[in-house]
Amino acid sequence: MKEFNYKINGTPYRVVVTKSDTETVELEVNGTPFTVEMVQKTKKALSGVKRPSTSAPSPVPQSTTTPLVTRPSAPAGKNTIQSPLPGIILDIRCKVGDTVKKGQTLMILEAMKMENNILSNGNGKITEILVQKGDSVLEGANLVVIE
Repeated sequence: MKEFNYKINGTPYRVVVTKSDTETVELEVNGTPFTVEMVQKTKKALSGVKRPSTSAPSPVPQSTTTPLVTRPSAPAGKNTIQSPLPGIILDIRCKVGDTVKKGQTLMILEAMKMENNILSNGNGKITEILVQKGDSVLEGANLVVIE
């Protein structure tokens, strides 16, 4: 016989287990007898993980109507600043025609409830701003072009 004392939502309970086996448990809660039927857990069969063989060729798209996504090559002499992570543009601190230096803050990106400074990675002149204040951007999205 086992005895347990519980407090649930401020109410005390005295539970006495009088008999237990694999199928039923007989107990008293504050003097009231109960018979509890136990439900057996069913175990799921584990399926093995199948890994692709290393000698298999990589899959080739079967449909010619779906184009492959590629990153456009940057024109010579142009430097594109990209978003380091997905987020929302909070502020743009430059405009087309501005001359910027390496490390200068170009815009503020909110990501994961933190404000991140997007910095220039080189000296040059802003030739194009590809986003607007309030825009949602994905990681790797082009933000600013510096020439």
